[in-house]
Amino acid sequence: MSIFLTKDSKVIVQGMTGSEGTKHTTRMLASGTNIVGGVTPGKGGQSVQFPAFDGQDTAISVFGSVAEAVKETGADVSVVFVPPKFTKGAVFEAIDAGVALVVVITEGVPVHDTAEFFAHAQASGTTRIIGPNCPGIITPGESNVGIIPASIAGAGRIGLVSKSGTLTYQMMYELRDFGFSTAIGIGGDPIIGTTHIDALRAFQDDPDTDAIVMIGEIGGDAEERAAAFIKENVTKPVVGYVAGFTAPEGKTMGHAGAIVSGSSGTAAAKQEALEAVGVKVGKTPSETANLMRAIMQDLSK
Repeated sequence: MSIFLTKDSKVIVQGMTGSEGTKHTTRMLASGTNIVGGVTPGKGGQSVQFPAFDGQDTAISVFGSVAEAVKETGADVSVVFVPPKFTKGAVFEAIDAGVALVVVITEGVPVHDTAEFFAHAQASGTTRIIGPNCPGIITPGESNVGIIPASIAGAGRIGLVSKSGTLTYQMMYELRDFGFSTAIGIGGDPIIGTTHIDALRAFQDDPDTDAIVMIGEIGGDAEERAAAFIKENVTKPVVGYVAGFTAPEGKTMGHAGAIVSGSSGTAAAKQEALEAVGVKVGKTPSETANLMRAIMQDLSK
């Protein structure tokens, strides 16, 4: 089993005919993702040929709107590869077409735009957003939506949720001997759709996830809120890592949400909150992976 994304998910790519959309559609197809169409306004009726992975090239139809693509293909997932100034409109279009999962890869989306499309998704009651500024989601061996390299790790029984794309990749690589049920990069912007808590809840309910790795970073209080949720709702082992112990106060560090003011949002405060509810927190990504490795070895006895 998995969370949010399965082999039966029907995926459309908004911005498929752009350079990034084309490149990553090729990679997603290579990892087995069921891509049923692309969306580029003004290019409806065209098709794009992608390299052969099963003996013959794959032709993917391009639609002029998400509504048309959903009507023709039954798509229930969209991945967004469009420039920041067009992202809000693209996400609104996907929500209005009833797409259940929208993965927004785009970096540099204005915060007020994210706030608007996230509020619109919540009001719809039907659409989950992952991102923006994220690497996406992968259920190894089944489907890969976004830019996560599918070859890093195979299927297994660890759930991973991370604010950082590169740390998502590193953790998957370090724990490749055990594999993952689903790995999600939720993004590090000040406002995001799917949160640590959303993923923790889903992994807790997933019978094929035995343990969870949660990667956070400085800034905000998401990790502290996740710790409170774990205390009340999560019975599976959780291992954590918080990036940013050496970040200077008051300086944004890469992610727009990774900024510390005074004692609020520090890595030390987040570590303390997580350890207080029984989460083992590694000092480095490798130490975190080793903590999870020991848990998985104990569970297999």
